[in-house]
Amino acid sequence: MTQALFSPEVTATDTVFETVLSKPENRLRWESADLDLLPENNNHYEIIDGELYVTRAPHNKHQKTCGRFFTALDIWSRATNLGEAEIGAGLIFGDNDDVIPDVIWMSNEKYAALIDDTGHFRGAPELVIEVLSSGTDNEKRDRQVKLKLYSSRGVLEYWIADWRTKQIQVYRRENGVLKLAMTLFASDTLTSPLLPDFSCSLSQIF
Repeated sequence: MTQALFSPEVTATDTVFETVLSKPENRLRWESADLDLLPENNNHYEIIDGELYVTRAPHNKHQKTCGRFFTALDIWSRATNLGEAEIGAGLIFGDNDDVIPDVIWMSNEKYAALIDDTGHFRGAPELVIEVLSSGTDNEKRDRQVKLKLYSSRGVLEYWIADWRTKQIQVYRRENGVLKLAMTLFASDTLTSPLLPDFSCSLSQIF
């Protein structure tokens, strides 16, 4: 039996209402406060430009890579006393931009100015690191959506690491935007003008 294309319950007004809601400018915009209403599970929630992104617990090697980046930066930071490295810290740029990068680094001055009573940071650190998770959507978020976000919010350097191919893309701020400065491989050594005398062989990361 073939169903009718229209039913008495569906009116022209309903059709118009659905059409209006489908327009991008009328879609639900998520805010930081909404995150408190979501279930506490293994999912990872972020909001970028009012859109909710949900990812599941990442691959173990993803987590190891994050930990190694954090360890390298933390050891250097403790030795120089120039700043702080954080892993999985919340960055709140505004009601509609609330993200959790894998690793960040910020100077002592930035740290003191940006941290709030909840332990989140309300502003941009100097350095953000994202380690790619599998999946086209996840890669697009890190390579495009978050690149645009971090660039517009004032991050000075953005490192995108891929543990599968053992390489890292380094973006640095140039003329007000983050631009790809170099691509490094496991045989290369990572340095940064943000981190005086910091040197890390990528073979130790991957």
